[in-house]
Amino acid sequence: MVAPRRDPIDRSVVARAVVGDEAAFTELVQWYHARFLRFARHMLRDDAEADDVVQEAFIRIYRALPNYQEQERFESWLFRILANCCRTALSRSRRRSDHLVSLGAREARDVYQSPELRNDAAWHSLLRTALAGLPHDQREAFVLHYVDGHSYETMVTLTGVRQSALKMRVKRACDRLRHMLGAPDHG
Repeated sequence: MVAPRRDPIDRSVVARAVVGDEAAFTELVQWYHARFLRFARHMLRDDAEADDVVQEAFIRIYRALPNYQEQERFESWLFRILANCCRTALSRSRRRSDHLVSLGAREARDVYQSPELRNDAAWHSLLRTALAGLPHDQREAFVLHYVDGHSYETMVTLTGVRQSALKMRVKRACDRLRHMLGAPDHG
C-alpha cells in the first residue's frame, strides 16, 4: 500500500516558482497533483471535494510561494498547506465522525484471509470503507505514513504533532483497521 517514493522536484524549478515563474509553478502542479489528490481523497472521502481542496491548496501555495524559506523542506511545506486545506474542509462540512463503519464481519474476514481476493476490487472497496471509518486524526496519520510513505520525522513537520502521538495514531489506526476488516490481531 506504500506509494513509491519519487525523487524531490528539481530545486531550480522551486527557485523559479518562488520568484514568480508561471511555467515553473505549472511544473510543480504537474509534479505533485496526483499525490495531492490521492491524499485529499483519503482524507475527505469525497472525490469532488478532494478535487476542490487540491485546487484550493495550489492557489494557497501560489500565493504563499514568495514567503517560502529555503530552510524548510519544500515538500513538507507543500503538504502542510494541503493538510491544512483538508482540515478546513473537514471542519467546514462537519465530517468529523468517530464512529466505526460496520463492515460485514464474515465478508471482511473472507476477503482478508483470501490472498487472491485481496487484490480484488472488493478488497480495495472494503479498505476504503474502513479508512473512512477511522477518526480524522488516525486516518490522516495512517495515510501520511502508509499511503504516501512519509517518515515520522516528516509527519511531525507536516502536522505539528509530536512523533510519539503520531506513532500512537498510526498504531490505533492499524488496530482499528484490523478489527474492522476481521484480520487477526498482531498486537
